[in-house]
Amino acid sequence: MATLILVRHGRSTANTAGLLAGWTPGVGLDERGAEQAAALPGRLAGVPLAAAVTSPLQRCRETLAPLLAARPELELHTDERIGECHYGEWSGRKLSELSDEPLMKIVQQHPSAAAFPGGESMRAMQARAVDAVRDWDARVEQEHGSDAVFLMCSHGDIIKSLVADALGMHLDLFQRIHVDPCSVTAIRYTTTRPFVFRLGDTGDFGSLVRRPAAPETVASDKDTEDAGNAVVGGGAGAA
Repeated sequence: MATLILVRHGRSTANTAGLLAGWTPGVGLDERGAEQAAALPGRLAGVPLAAAVTSPLQRCRETLAPLLAARPELELHTDERIGECHYGEWSGRKLSELSDEPLMKIVQQHPSAAAFPGGESMRAMQARAVDAVRDWDARVEQEHGSDAVFLMCSHGDIIKSLVADALGMHLDLFQRIHVDPCSVTAIRYTTTRPFVFRLGDTGDFGSLVRRPAAPETVASDKDTEDAGNAVVGGGAGAA
């Protein structure tokens, strides 16, 4: 079966502002995110790509722009099923404020039971993303053969839910997975089971260094992780 490369979008303006962007329009890459996107063609230089698929959201399209410029023959497809989770009324709000919402405990500890007000459930999010991956995997293999590699650019919670599915993990455990901005995750699907070959690979170990706690007015992944919680939406990664 074909091999899937999952790329999380580069760091966005919402990441650095500590906002849960969701499908809020106009959220693009910040300066660091643009640098990450510019480095992506070099990181993938040795990988032949049969297809590229993206979430329709701006930050994903901007992430793939340098790669597409380097590979003009690579056609870009858009699939809403790998778009960000529909966070509903939580969209655009500060993560620091959302941490006090009673629903956040469910999102952290029992996500399979979590449904965002005015949005979708996390189970529905995972189901649509898995369906999209399976559909594209079959299509790419049929058109390009079982050794083909294809790429999808998506979002933190989407990629974490796909990794959980590939590892045979219950969705309630998916918050144990972490993928930084512009990280690469590789999964090969076979007739019997998927194999995870890379997980959240940035080629940069800076994110393993614990950073000082941020001032109260600034969002910090470290603050969230020290509380034993995952960063909803994926976090901003290393500075």
